[in-house]
Amino acid sequence: MTDGFQPIGTPATILAGLVGRGIRLSRTPAMHEAEGAASGLRYVYRLFDTDSMGPNPPSLQEILRAAELCGFAGLNITFPYKIEVMEFLDGLSDNARAVGAVNTVVFKGGRRMGHNTDLWGFGESFRRSMAGTARRRVLLIGAGGAGLAVAFALLEQGVEHLLVHDRQPERVDALLEAVQARHGAACAEAVGTFHDAVAGGIDGIVNATPVGMAKMPGSPFPLDLLEPTMWVADVVYFPLETELVRAAKAMGCHAMGGAGMAVFQAVRTFELFTGLAADAERVHAAFAALDDPAGA
Repeated sequence: MTDGFQPIGTPATILAGLVGRGIRLSRTPAMHEAEGAASGLRYVYRLFDTDSMGPNPPSLQEILRAAELCGFAGLNITFPYKIEVMEFLDGLSDNARAVGAVNTVVFKGGRRMGHNTDLWGFGESFRRSMAGTARRRVLLIGAGGAGLAVAFALLEQGVEHLLVHDRQPERVDALLEAVQARHGAACAEAVGTFHDAVAGGIDGIVNATPVGMAKMPGSPFPLDLLEPTMWVADVVYFPLETELVRAAKAMGCHAMGGAGMAVFQAVRTFELFTGLAADAERVHAAFAALDDPAGA
C-alpha cells in the first residue's frame, strides 16, 4: 500500500495526529506532546479535523496517504472513521480484528497496521473507577466504533448481560455478532427502547455515542428514567462532565466521565507510536493541567 517511504528526521522525532470530525477541543495533542517531551523526544501531534477543512474536505484515504508521505509514525482515528479506516489498512492487531474497529494506525516498514486501544483504555478506566459496582445487566448506548470496543471491555470487566441500543439496527447486529463470537450467545441482546431496558432492570448505563460532546449537546438517555441505584459511564470527555454525567451525579448515581478512557487510550497509543512505555500518572497530569490555567 505504500512505497517504502521512510520518515524524515532523526529517530527521536515523532510526528503523530488525530483524524476525526469536530475534534478541535481534543486534549490528545497535549497529552502526547507532554509525554513525548518528558521522554526526551521531539514529539509533534496534529489534528486533522475534517469539519474544519472547508466544504470539500479530503477523504480519509487521502489523509492517511498524506500523513505517510510526511513521515508520521501513526494516526489516532476517532468519530466517524473507526470502521471506515479498516478498508485502507494492511493488517490488524488481535484486538482490532475482534472488535471490528480501529482507533490507531501505525505506519511502519511501508505498512499500515490497525490497532484498537479504546478497548484497553475504557476497560482500565472502568476497572479503576467502578470497583464494586453491580454488573448483572448493563445498557450500552451506541454500537459504532467506540461502542464495539466498549462492549468487549464491559464483558471482560464482568458484565453478565449487555443490552445494546442504537438508532441503526444494522450496527447493533454487527456488534452482537462480534461479541457473541467471543463471549457466547447469552452475553448480549438488542433492546428497542429505553423503557424496555429499564423495565427489565439495569445496573448501569454506558454512553458510547458522540451525544454530549460540545458540538452535540444533550443526553443520549432520557434523564427522567435515571434512578439512584444505577451507575453511569460516558466515553465523552469534552466537556469533562456531560449532561448525562451531571444529571446522574445530581441524582446520587455513581458516575464516570470519559477522562480516564482518554488518558489510558493515550498511554497505549503513545507506546505504539514510539516504542517507549508511557507514564500513566504523568499523562493524566497533562490532561488535568488543561483545566488549571496555572498549570496549562
